[in-house]
Amino acid sequence: MTQTKPVKIGLLGLGTVGGGTISVLNRNATEIERRAGRAIQVVAASARDIHKPRDFSTDGIELMTRPEDVVDHPEVEVVVELIGGCDVAGEMVRRAIKAGKHVVTANKALIAHHGNELFAKASERGVMIAFEAAVAGGIPIIKTVREALAGNRVEWLAGIINGTSNFILTEMRENATPFAEVLAEAQRLGYAEADPTFDVDGTDAAHKLAILAAIAFGTPLNFAAVTKEGIDTLEAIDVENARQLGYRIKHLGIARWREQGLELRVHPTLVPASHILASVDGVMNAVLAKGDAVGPLLLSGAGAGAEPTASSVVADIVDVVRALTSDPENRVPHLAFQADSLNDVPVLPMQDTHCAFYLRLMARDRAGVLADVTDILRAISIEAIRQTETSGADEFVPVIILTQRIDERLIDEAIARIEALESVSGRVVKLRVECFDS
Repeated sequence: MTQTKPVKIGLLGLGTVGGGTISVLNRNATEIERRAGRAIQVVAASARDIHKPRDFSTDGIELMTRPEDVVDHPEVEVVVELIGGCDVAGEMVRRAIKAGKHVVTANKALIAHHGNELFAKASERGVMIAFEAAVAGGIPIIKTVREALAGNRVEWLAGIINGTSNFILTEMRENATPFAEVLAEAQRLGYAEADPTFDVDGTDAAHKLAILAAIAFGTPLNFAAVTKEGIDTLEAIDVENARQLGYRIKHLGIARWREQGLELRVHPTLVPASHILASVDGVMNAVLAKGDAVGPLLLSGAGAGAEPTASSVVADIVDVVRALTSDPENRVPHLAFQADSLNDVPVLPMQDTHCAFYLRLMARDRAGVLADVTDILRAISIEAIRQTETSGADEFVPVIILTQRIDERLIDEAIARIEALESVSGRVVKLRVECFDS
């Protein structure tokens, strides 16, 4: 065992993940020191209420209400940012970099929005920003894509990267519970925030996808280019129809390399029930990546929670400690590729997305109506078509159509023509279908 002095850590935030980080560092101190080569000691931490009772020990930690006091603490060598958001957190990370201190963060919004700037500043100052916990909680997906797949050309990746939305979709499918009721239950169980907007509208997943795509394809971070659709407008009937058709609806982040550019999209997606992603339920996360050499590779596990996320935070701290004496010019690049080798690849508009589609429309139950619809779709290969009910009268009944892969522009043009038919009522529901080579 090394006798080198401990590395001193400062924590910004003593919430769920901060507490989990302290607990893991304390419980596994000996094992962590064996891996890192030096002991790791939390010497300072900030919290809004430093007197609040906590279910973890803060013995030996100097508690402060001002995060800047932790960053400026003379003993702190590594700043662990667990505040969240972009304002105060961004200010503290910049302050730490300027002071020549390494940073570990679980803040996906900060990395997605400001990572390009922060990584450049960190490289200039010779310090690291480690952010494994920013994506998929305890799943080591950043390290896997950045390091383990370094010998591959990543073709695509797809992930269930928001546990709240996955829990909601699981309950809607298994118990036929309406969206609003499941969301309330998710909040009661602590899976969803009091304001769940970012979880259910796709923003949280889009933050994470922007990070994964940059690492996978060697591009600058480009959150603004991610197209996102949430699950907040998803109807229970489509969840049930998907089940009957042999699919499950998952809220996926998908990044795909194409010759014309990148697809970056977050949306509800029909996945074959037999596919491995379809079996990932509840609050679990999973990311499936396809490399040209390794083939499909799946990582699955807890996407949130105190100790799963703390597992990633501590792993990043260990990486930083290992790198403290290494040459800054020879560290693993923040975005996997050397900074001067990043490609600013264009991101394709959503209309250029190429996939299969699920369509649901309300059509009059009379002869000739389906012929009108299929005539509009004559240039599109149809996988299946079915009328889910018959009324025996001239009434509107649901019709379900599954197409084969086609550019989204063409399907949108067809939908506009279908919606203009006198025999079709209301809008056509459109969901995307992905089989991921299965």
